[in-house]
Amino acid sequence: MATGYFSHPDCLAHDMGRGHPECAQRITAIEDQLRAVGLDSLMLPGDVPLASNSDLALAHDTTYVLMLDDFLQQLETTGETRALDPDTWACPGTRSAAWRAAGAAIAATDAVIDGRMDNAFCAVRPPGHHALHNQTMGFCFFNNVAVAARHALDVRGLERVAVVDFDVHHGNGTEDILANDDRVLMVGLFQHPFYPYTGAESKAGNMVNIPIPARSNGSVVRDVVESYWLYRLEHFKPQMIFISAGFDAHREDDLGGLGLVEADYAWITAKIMEVAHKHAQGRIVSCLEGGYNLSALARSVAAHVRTLIEN
Repeated sequence: MATGYFSHPDCLAHDMGRGHPECAQRITAIEDQLRAVGLDSLMLPGDVPLASNSDLALAHDTTYVLMLDDFLQQLETTGETRALDPDTWACPGTRSAAWRAAGAAIAATDAVIDGRMDNAFCAVRPPGHHALHNQTMGFCFFNNVAVAARHALDVRGLERVAVVDFDVHHGNGTEDILANDDRVLMVGLFQHPFYPYTGAESKAGNMVNIPIPARSNGSVVRDVVESYWLYRLEHFKPQMIFISAGFDAHREDDLGGLGLVEADYAWITAKIMEVAHKHAQGRIVSCLEGGYNLSALARSVAAHVRTLIEN
């Protein structure tokens, strides 16, 4: 068994306009870097299906899913690009990308639970952790990690899963969907005050939100992981761990103000893997969230994936 890599060309078709930081080049930069560091054998073609609307309804309001489906199918027909909120635009390629991103997370979850892979990384876009139960937000249409976590619980029969979010922004959508679901523990850290200006006060006891100030470096983040995350994860004993893997806390990323480097992402990943090996048979599915400096993103993902492979 090995680490799985889940992506699909459809994820490149989503285009929010010239100069938008959440762009297709994010995926190509990651794959170029994986090849450059000798991890190209990881990127074997795999089966990445489109999620079904019933899959998406595990985490989202059914009416929202159907209305968004209808709207995006109209754009496929007309060729238009339209805004859904101030940050989130849709184009004719958005529907296939969004349904494929969630489908990749589900396929990775099944592969890991079935024992065909030890763990998996999903290089997908659009990202998901700002997508609310019934609303797009912050570049996100569907909450890929929340959909996959609910799939593991409601379809595959697991009893406890954890979500770990180290994006520079609070995963408000994941919290909106999973708060008060006692089968889930979510631990996160994020720059505060900062977009989306939430998370300083947790909505529920199963949410462990750790806001940290701008310009905090890796030593601060490592202290948060050891002082807050690991105790709660150890006590919860998750049977599977999902990672909202945002790399915009890197010191070279202008969309954030934190100071992480590649070694910090490798260290965080190793700590998560320690918990997974102890309680979850090593089962981890990691899904790409933020990260907008292409070089820093690619190097950080390579460090993250190499750790998934080697630890």
